[in-house]
Amino acid sequence: MGRIEERLLELGIILPKASNPAASYTNVVIVNGLMYVSGKGPTDHVKGKLGKEFTTEDGYTYARQAGLEVLAVVKEELGTLDRVKRVVKVQGFVNAEPQFEEHHKVLNGFSELMYEVFEQKGVHARSVLGAVSVRDNLPIIVDTIFEVEDEISN
Repeated sequence: MGRIEERLLELGIILPKASNPAASYTNVVIVNGLMYVSGKGPTDHVKGKLGKEFTTEDGYTYARQAGLEVLAVVKEELGTLDRVKRVVKVQGFVNAEPQFEEHHKVLNGFSELMYEVFEQKGVHARSVLGAVSVRDNLPIIVDTIFEVEDEISN
């Protein structure tokens, strides 16, 4: 078991089974040491909009769930989360009513999870956008870029 997996246990975090892509694409592409993870949503497949069906606090929880899904995909692809050198960039798409203004607080659910798991390596650049609709009417979708090692260094 790797160091990051041990950290997950210490934090009481259990990763879900990695999901398959929802359409004609792949979960992950790695180019020149960067891993691009396709957009992922909450693991409990809820449907609805922030500012209508869901509160900011709900959105935070769903963003955190999306983070768990992303970590599951990364672990499945790399074999271990110890190959993650850095969380580079996070982009969140919040399915929200036009008057909703707390997109940044929603995406904190994802960002804070990355910091909990990877500590300083989890601090990242990010952007968050309100969306009039997203696939399957999920409350949030997050895509992520990681810097990864070719193999684990000892």
